Amino acid sequence: MTSKPVPHAQVPSVTMSDGPHGLRLQGEDADAGQLNLRAATPATCFPPAVALGSSWDVDLAYRVGAAIAAEAAAHGIGVLLGPGVNLKRSPLCGRNFEYFSEDPWHSAELGGAMVRGLQDAGVGATLKHYAANNQETDRMRISADIDERPLREIYLRAFERIVRRDKPWAVMCAYNGVNGVPLSENARLLTDVLRDEWGFDGLVMSDWGAVRNRVAALRAGLDLEMPPTGGRTDREVEAAVAAGDLDEAVLDRAVERVVRFARRAARPTGDGTGIPYDDHHRLAGEVADNCVVLLKNDGGLLPLNPSAGTVAVIGELARTPRYQGGGSSQVSATRVDVPLDRLRALACGATVEFAPGYPLADGPQPDADPERLASDAALLAADSDAVVLFLGLPRQDESEGYDRDHLDLPDTQLALLRRVAAANPRVVVVLSNGGVVRTSPWHDDVPAVVEGWLLGQAGGGAIARVLFGHVNPSGKLAETVPERLEDSPSFLSFPGSEGHVRYGEGVFVGYRGYDAARRAVSFPFGHGMSYTTFAYRDMTVEFDEAGANLVVRLTVTNTGSRAGRETVQIYSAAPADSTIERPVRELRGFASVTLSPGESREVDIAFPRTDLAYHSVRDDGWRVEGGTYRVEAAASSRDIRLAVDVPVDGDPPRGPLTARHTLGEWLDHPAGGPLLLARLAAVSGGASPLAENPMLLRAAAGVPVEVIADFAHGLISQAQLRELEEEVAAAAAATATPDREVGSPGSR
Repeated sequence: MTSKPVPHAQVPSVTMSDGPHGLRLQGEDADAGQLNLRAATPATCFPPAVALGSSWDVDLAYRVGAAIAAEAAAHGIGVLLGPGVNLKRSPLCGRNFEYFSEDPWHSAELGGAMVRGLQDAGVGATLKHYAANNQETDRMRISADIDERPLREIYLRAFERIVRRDKPWAVMCAYNGVNGVPLSENARLLTDVLRDEWGFDGLVMSDWGAVRNRVAALRAGLDLEMPPTGGRTDREVEAAVAAGDLDEAVLDRAVERVVRFARRAARPTGDGTGIPYDDHHRLAGEVADNCVVLLKNDGGLLPLNPSAGTVAVIGELARTPRYQGGGSSQVSATRVDVPLDRLRALACGATVEFAPGYPLADGPQPDADPERLASDAALLAADSDAVVLFLGLPRQDESEGYDRDHLDLPDTQLALLRRVAAANPRVVVVLSNGGVVRTSPWHDDVPAVVEGWLLGQAGGGAIARVLFGHVNPSGKLAETVPERLEDSPSFLSFPGSEGHVRYGEGVFVGYRGYDAARRAVSFPFGHGMSYTTFAYRDMTVEFDEAGANLVVRLTVTNTGSRAGRETVQIYSAAPADSTIERPVRELRGFASVTLSPGESREVDIAFPRTDLAYHSVRDDGWRVEGGTYRVEAAASSRDIRLAVDVPVDGDPPRGPLTARHTLGEWLDHPAGGPLLLARLAAVSGGASPLAENPMLLRAAAGVPVEVIADFAHGLISQAQLRELEEEVAAAAAATATPDREVGSPGSR
């Protein structure tokens, strides 16, 4: 995808490439769009975002970005079309393998690190898909109908953090609409929010084919339509300017941004040589090592002994691995480590035998009889000391362009699992999947489960190293594994109908929803086991000197017999008396520490006070609610190790307090509450009648004070309320602190 230069205006050409986890570089004639998925120039296929997210390792994400940038520059590519930081709203989304997490803070940290890695190496990042692109069903037309608070707190938050902090060169607008307005024509999101509010100064391009009205898109703030339309929409723009329907200044603004972008991302002079593919393959393996998640290990079955016994490796996915998802992100890998081959290479005395167990459409025996394959696999299992059973989703089950219908493994694989487990109880299940699969029907039937995700071209070696104990698993889930699809917070409203999908779960996405509803899950957000154990102690939480950040300190000790890496997760819980619907807990930060047996280390994790804010619809902005917050140190969202209560001063309400506000809102107001109670006490000649009657106070808390004035004749008049409004406004003006930013959280 290469733009045309304009030599007389000193505008160079720019080459862009797909590939959030590696380059998908095609020939010049591939500019027609992303539907052309033929094989591309070989490039390193790093672990896709679904796996990289489970590493919880910002440094690794940065290094991946830098390595991709090195390959891009060597091929003359100035801009990468990625990363994608859309939230995993539903486990059914067919493109979840390209996204990091169900949590916006986590996605911002990993996605932002990739942006920095790319751009520090001189290749532009394109943050995508802005915004609320959370499904593939009807993706080019669907309207994501979202209330303002979840839109801000969940679906825009990762974009906001990365735009403010990491300054990507480009943002790609999504296909879908938000609240009835297509993103390509959404002036509020493209201009008011992205540029005016967040300060974005880069280029806004469209997803491929997302523009239906280029004139409206230009007005809204879209600079570059992709792909080109053979001049058709260019002529529409010319006609609109000539007819006075499009202000020429709007066109000039877009042209200025495109020119600035082209000069910034001018095509590097690389000729495709000198790329350290061997180094990058080793990096891909190191990253994959840190992405593998040990879900279960009853009885210490893992790690397996590489020096003795017989290991039965069963499952065609061990011989024909899936290591990336389908669609525009497909990379032509420079080479692929096959799990079966790597297990055999690492076995230094153990015998590794193989049975395919089931056919795959792209495997060497696509038409083999499933019954015969399963029977042969069960016989091998019965004659072996341990079984490694590779299960997962076939390539055709998940891809860009369509969503999944269910969370289950294929029936043939589940039947195989039952037969193998009956033949030999020492079974390790290794999963290969780009989206969550349901484990609840069978995970109690096997002692060990390893989530292998899609691990990129070096993933086979990582799986072997983890299984044989050369690497201690340290990955943690970045999304919840539910017991049933029906338990998913988005279940009742995904994927919508008749062109609309209602985000009815609000802010309760992912673990926020499971925890709020107290639903049992198979494996919670943040979960991941190790071959060693870790203990947390001595936790403190303090504000820094400026009062802008909360600093969490604790000591982590490796209490086991192996060296290992632990990722400490920090969550916060809102005040118990909060008047706002808040999740049970929300992720605020994380840090990894690698420890030898018996070693201890202090871990410091800081997060901005403004991260405690919710987006107030009434105040039309971010607001920290005052009260006592609980800050938690955890090994997962449901494994809380330590907690400290921290008093936090609230932000003053924005906007005037009026007689239309409720009694409860008046009493919660730092100026309005005391003034109203004092006025009521003066009228009654003593204590406020509300203070003496808690039942009356509770009943009246939701009633506007102007209605109370009409009902309670003599208690307070409408004129007195107007006087109180003025007193509150004066008090607020006198105590205003303009230097304190109440607004956007988390830009650091």
